Amino acid sequence: MDVFIIGITGGVGSLLAQKLRSRGDAVRGLVRRDDQQAELATRGMNARVGDLSSMTVEELAESFRGVDAIVFSAGSNGGSKQVTKAIDGDGVAKAIEAARLAGVERFALVSVLPESWRERDLGEEVEYYFAVKKGADIALSRSDLNWLILRPSLLLDGPGADTVSLGPAEFHGQITRDDVASTLAELLHEPLIGRQILELNTGSTPIEEAVRANVRQGLAENQHGASLRALRPKSVEEPTGG
Repeated sequence: MDVFIIGITGGVGSLLAQKLRSRGDAVRGLVRRDDQQAELATRGMNARVGDLSSMTVEELAESFRGVDAIVFSAGSNGGSKQVTKAIDGDGVAKAIEAARLAGVERFALVSVLPESWRERDLGEEVEYYFAVKKGADIALSRSDLNWLILRPSLLLDGPGADTVSLGPAEFHGQITRDDVASTLAELLHEPLIGRQILELNTGSTPIEEAVRANVRQGLAENQHGASLRALRPKSVEEPTGG
């Protein structure tokens, strides 16, 4: 698999890149500085130097050409409204359009749980951040791409447990970036996961098992049927009906 990561130098993105490379995948990404590009090259990863906020859709699409999947893990983390809009809002919209233009269907977005920090007295900029993140989720879910939205709990540093709780609705707690990256790598390699919003929290289920549990039954049945048809002798004709 060939994966392009927007946010490849970030907390989740850098860990995801390492995990994908360890699986034998090709990894590309977008960075802002030449030294970041050079450092990634030493680890067998190709990066393009550019600024997401100023790149055109066409320029971004050119970077995407030939990849199998795009992961958007960049974010302002509740910084200034200007940066939040440029990255978490306009940046996602631009990446969606560029994916269409480049002919890349698989698009995974690392989002945020809506309940995050609700026990706190949030400032105006953080409230704006949550609103923009929700808008990006909506934009992607309404696209014609084969999308995936992953909403992790409060992110922590440190080693992962390799066990999680993953599903359409999860409690808000905390989870390591390492476990988020491991889960995302597993999700990217599961073709029967698609057009789904999944929430992620600390849990006791092994990551591979948690991902398999979220395969939609209808997709699995369709895939099974296609596999059976592929195995049939070519001399056996399909009924045409009517």
